[in-house]
Amino acid sequence: MIHAQAIVDSRAELAGDVEVGPWTYIGPDVHIASGCVIEPHVVIRGPTVIGTNNHIYQFSSIGEASSDQKYRGEPTRLVIGNGNIIREGATLHRGTLQGRSETTIGNHNLIMAYVHVGHDSELGDHTVLVNNSALAGHVRVGDWAILSGYTLVHQFCQIGAHSFSGMGSAIGKDVPAYVTVAGSPAQAKSMNIEGLRRRGFSADAISQLRRAFRIVYRQGLTLDIALQRLESMADQTPELALFIESIRSSERGIVR
Repeated sequence: MIHAQAIVDSRAELAGDVEVGPWTYIGPDVHIASGCVIEPHVVIRGPTVIGTNNHIYQFSSIGEASSDQKYRGEPTRLVIGNGNIIREGATLHRGTLQGRSETTIGNHNLIMAYVHVGHDSELGDHTVLVNNSALAGHVRVGDWAILSGYTLVHQFCQIGAHSFSGMGSAIGKDVPAYVTVAGSPAQAKSMNIEGLRRRGFSADAISQLRRAFRIVYRQGLTLDIALQRLESMADQTPELALFIESIRSSERGIVR
């Protein structure tokens, strides 16, 4: 299962069924669980933990040291969950002591070609990062979020669950859950209605989320007053709780 021309350090731990292609390098302190396929010309450095059934394509750099100038070689790590697809040329860096000491990739994510995931970032589950999108350090991406091609995300930003960015978006503030943003700098355009339909949200929930978007973005209200109105609606629409929390938890301010 390991090609004769692959280099696997004796201090790496690979499950017995892991496939490793030629000219791939796997360094010490790398742990790869069952069902993974590592294509040719991949570099994986540790400390890195990779869960089950991941497929990593050629020329990807996984678990490389952070490019943060404060990083001094401390033993931080990268943790990758289960069932992820990491396409050609992606770069996933380990954490830093000044951050979480860990970069975390959840489960069932699609990380497409030439995507960069910076140090201390955190991806949830079922996200899609399209070609050439890039996360600076300390970025959090919620479940089911989609970042279209060439999306750039500033450090410390939060990308809410079920949100969507248009191609070439430059995101410098937090994106609330469910919201579609586009532009440079990114601006809020609507709720991610098509994504919500595909994921089985009810027509009533989608209608209420549309209404919530108008309250926050179209009625000229202060954010505090808008949140008060949303909270009065939350009992009838449980999906609103995620939208409200993503706004309340923002430390950089939300995309407007």
